[in-house]
This record gives sequence, C-alpha cells and structure tokens, in this order.
Amino acid sequence: MNRHEEIKNAYKSLGGDATFYDGMITCSTLPGKAVCKLVWNMNKGKNEHYLELALSGIPKNFSGKMLEVPVGTGVLSMPVYETLPDAEITCLDYSPDMMERAKRQAAKRGLENVRFMQGDVGKLPFPDGSFDLVLSLNGFHAFPDKEAAYNEIFRVLKPGGIFCGCFYVRGENKRTDWFIEKIYGPKGFFTPPYETTASLRKRLCGMYGGAQVKTVEGMAAFRCRKG
Repeated sequence: MNRHEEIKNAYKSLGGDATFYDGMITCSTLPGKAVCKLVWNMNKGKNEHYLELALSGIPKNFSGKMLEVPVGTGVLSMPVYETLPDAEITCLDYSPDMMERAKRQAAKRGLENVRFMQGDVGKLPFPDGSFDLVLSLNGFHAFPDKEAAYNEIFRVLKPGGIFCGCFYVRGENKRTDWFIEKIYGPKGFFTPPYETTASLRKRLCGMYGGAQVKTVEGMAAFRCRKG
C-alpha cells in the first residue's frame, strides 16, 4: 500500500467518529471541505498531495523506533502504522482528549505496536538518541516554545535518524495568513512566531543533512536526516 492509498483509507475510516478537526485535515466532510477551500485554498487533491509529501519520509517496511508528536486524533497516522507491524511506535500529545481519539483509532485497527503517552514536546521524556524517526504532522504552528521543540526532537533522534512532517508557513497564501493572524492565532489554535518556507529550509539545513522542504499553498512538508 502506498502513501496515497493510506491517506485515502484514513478518510474512509472516519465514519461517525469524525470530528470537525478530522474532516478539516483530511478535507473529507462538507464542513471540512469548506474550511480547506476558504482558509487554505485547498481541494482534496492538494490536501492529499501535501500529506503524501509529509509522510514520504517514513520508509516502506520501516521496522525501527518511531515517535509521533503530536499524534492529535491519529486519523492521518494510524492507517500508515497499520502497514508497519514491525515498527515500535510511540505517540505523544499534550491533549488527553486528542489522545483518547487516537487510541480509539489504534484499537479499531488492532495496533499492538503503538503506545501512547501524554507529554510536552518541549520536554520530551526520552533519553538522547532514542528514535530512528520522528514524525510531526500539523504541530509546530501550535507549539508555544518552538525552539525547545526543535531542539528536543533533534536530541531524541539517533544519528542518521529521520525527521519529517508538515505545518503551516507564513507568506505562501495571503488569505491563509489573514485567517491565522486574525482568527486562529487569537483563539489560541496557532502560536506565533511562524516559519516561512525560506526560514524553515535554512533552519533544517543548519541542523540536519539533506533537508527537503516543499510547500502546497500555506503548508510546508519536510524531511531531513540527522548527521
């Protein structure tokens, strides 16, 4: 199963348990499609594309130790984990409510290689070099202490480990930037300062080797490897 099929399976798996957030990040429900178009200038095709890019850092048949932070509701990652039975996966989130939904997604798929922990990305409760891969989907634009988050993820990655994911970047879509500044930020959903595509590429290239950053509207998908 390729990443495109995994993402489509994530949409199908929502069922009656779908939240507004799930529908928005998957562009799969009527309210979700409306928000994607209005705020992000995205249709289903663009949405699938940036998520494929974000998940492309996970090797096929990956069997190492992996951290996802934040896991959110798990709607995007659990279908991927279903294809990685030999991986040892830890999912961390600050929100107990989000994590409970992710646990239900994992239980529905019978995932026995996934464990869940509540915690702060700025103070990860793991020793140095604990993971072969760290995945972060739609998290960094919300983290209050982004510097600590970058440093902690780097710390817990093994040499040669992969860091991949996606989040909002400023300066790619004026309408998106307006919504973030006037609505999402003041409501506490997003927290400044925000990266631009250029600043993110510079940061990742300075910390990692071979950093790749690609944008789809106001979303940046990235993957890089710790030297």
